[in-house]
This record gives sequence, structure tokens and C-alpha cells, in this order.
Amino acid sequence: MQSQVVLLARRQGWHFHLDLSQFLFSYLPFIGCYEYGKRRQNKYSFELTFLCLIIGKRRQNKYSFELTAGSTYFEEATGGLVLDDSRINSELLLFHLNTIATATNNFSIENKLGEGGFGPVYKGILYDGKEIAVKRLSKFSGQGVEEFKNEVLLIAKLQHRNLVKILGCCFEGEEKILIYEYLPNKSLDSFIFNETRRAILSWTRRFEIILGIARGLLYLHEDSRLRIIHRDLKASNVLLDNSLNPKIADFGIARIFRGEQTEANTKRVVGTYGYMSPEYAMEGLFSIKSDVYSFGVLLLEIITGKKNAGSYEKYPYSNLIGHVWELWKEGRAVEIIDSSIGESYLVSEIIRCIQIALLCVQEFATDRPTMSAVVSMLSNDAAFPSPRRPAFLLKTMSPSGDSSNNKGGCSVNDVTCTIVEAR
Repeated sequence: MQSQVVLLARRQGWHFHLDLSQFLFSYLPFIGCYEYGKRRQNKYSFELTFLCLIIGKRRQNKYSFELTAGSTYFEEATGGLVLDDSRINSELLLFHLNTIATATNNFSIENKLGEGGFGPVYKGILYDGKEIAVKRLSKFSGQGVEEFKNEVLLIAKLQHRNLVKILGCCFEGEEKILIYEYLPNKSLDSFIFNETRRAILSWTRRFEIILGIARGLLYLHEDSRLRIIHRDLKASNVLLDNSLNPKIADFGIARIFRGEQTEANTKRVVGTYGYMSPEYAMEGLFSIKSDVYSFGVLLLEIITGKKNAGSYEKYPYSNLIGHVWELWKEGRAVEIIDSSIGESYLVSEIIRCIQIALLCVQEFATDRPTMSAVVSMLSNDAAFPSPRRPAFLLKTMSPSGDSSNNKGGCSVNDVTCTIVEAR
């Protein structure tokens, strides 16, 4: 069995370093050990069955594996995939495909939670009753093996209360699956853009969500041992736990910066319309300030309950950023506050958050604050600069979907650029 797993791993370009005891302790607990022992007792020795029965009591078992990424998975010299870090040790759970199929009722439609650029996501329940979220790479996905491995390696190295936690992975044959903690309240967009559910989020709760997202981004940019650019921060990529605490998810297109690197270029612009900074949408240039721009957009959406990609009666050629800017200039920013918040809030606190959001979406990256500055501004009452006219993308044609790859047309204020089609 061990040789079969090693052969499968090598076929996929993954190198495992496991001796037999490591393998048994990591692999067999995911098989129903009673049935396993009963089924195999004529084939395997009594000692193996006994060992299986003992270790089957362990709910979670970890194995160490080492990944060696070949040159096939190198995309760019700078700002590349996390796989560019050619040898990375991680501790993850290895799930058997049968275990995942059983947990999700064979990937039934009833268990399906949603679908993204990666593929469908299902709810699952393991044999011990633990709930999981199962992210299955679609054969027709615009994303591929690189993004899958990128996400496995990256998120396994990151630990923060405001980042979604990965529990393990599965790769058998053509199946490539990520297993995450299950978050019952799903994504932030299912609240703030829903006429009924948005009322659940008081201003106090929304502010805690804003601060949690900011802290999660700060960890990615400065506080982890890696410097990570998420590149696709949006409402649907922020999940909420039982207590409505936010957790940033979906690291498939994230990038790692090394040493003193502060920015990178790509010819493959991927992300989501309405959240991409102008320098990224137009030039493929990304940095931590690209994530800051996305955060500013998200902050405005949380405050207003409206999508940035919408249009407005008085300013029909603008989006949410442009609409907020016009009201800000006229001293009427309070008008954009979501009415479902109620009345138990300090107007000055929300106005302060609008000001921070406008600073985050400034046209030039150098004019935007860092996430450490954002967290500081959110956490105290110190004065900070007034925003100048922000960058807002004016939509001139409808893209075929949310996430995008470099086609179509738009303008940033009065400057023309190209964007996007669905990925």
C-alpha cells in the first residue's frame, strides 16, 4: 500500500518521505479500522490489525511530507507562486478519497455549499462527527494544479484567527481536494448583500468584522514569516464562524514576496472586477497596496450594504467608490450608511471608517496606507489625512462574470484600460 501511495505521489510531482510506521499512523486512521481489520485479516498479520485498532482511536494524526516543486510550476521570477519555494515541509492530514466521498454523501447536490473559480465546495461530516468543508478541484476549472498546490502549501504555513484553517488534502488519481474547517455562516456577501440577513449585522458586529479582516491582512503582509499578497480579497472570500468572526479564505492565486521585494508584475491578471487596484488591472503590477485597495472596497461594501460594481441614479457611470466620493465631497457621506444597521451607532465612527476606506482606494499605491496603519486608524482616534479623489473603475462593458483574466474595457477616472472576463 505504501508503494502505491508513493507511486501516486510521484506521478503528481509530490515527493513523500515516510517510513512504514509514519505511513500507518497517518493513513490508516481515516479508514474504518474495525471493518479494515475484519476485511484484511486473512491478508495481513494479526500485528497489523492490532496496530490498526489501536491507532484508529486517534482522531487526528499528522504526517510530515516534503514537496519538491519542479520547474513546471514556476510562473514568474518575482511574485511567483508559493511553489517557487522549492522545498517546503508541512504537516497536514492526508484524507482517503473514500472518506471524503462518504462524508459528503458522494459529493451530493444536497451537500453542496457553493462554487467558485476553483470548483464546487461541499459540506461533509467525518466518521467522528466533525464537520468539514470540502473544496474539490473541477476538471473544467480555469485554475489548475499549480493553484491547488499553491493553496495547500501556503495556508498550511499560516496560522491566524482571521484566516480559514486547512485540515488536510486528498489527491488520488485525477481528484484534488482541500479540506477546511466548516464555517456554518458561510461568506460575508451572503449577509451584507441580502435584504433580510444584513439586519443581523449591527454596526458593532460589522466593525468587529472590519477589524478582523484588517488584522488578517496585516498578518499576511507583515506578521507571518512570509509576505503574502492575497490578490482576491472580496466579500465572498471572507467566511464567518459561529460567532460571526471573519476568516479570510481562498489563497489559490496568492503570491509570496521574499526578502526586500515590495512589488511584482504579471502578464496574467486574475482577480475580481470591482476589487482590483488600477495599477493591477491596467499594468499587472501588484503589491501589498493592491490588497489595501481591495480592503477599502470591501470596507465601503460593509458600511453601505451595496456592491461596488453597481451603478447609481445620480452618478450612472460611476460605481460605489465614485458614488461615495461625490457624497463625501458634498458633506453627505452619512447618506450611504446601510439603513438596516439601525440607530445604535456613533455617526462619527462610521464617517471615520468611510474616510479610511477612501484612503485605501487612492489612485496611486504610494498614497494608500499600509495595513498596519489601517489597523492603527481603526483602533484609535488619532487624526489622519483627508483623502484625495480616489481611483474608481468606470464600467463600459459588462464582463461575463466576477473573476477575471484581462479582456474587455473600462476606465480609471479618465484613463482607459483593459479588463476582464470570468475565470
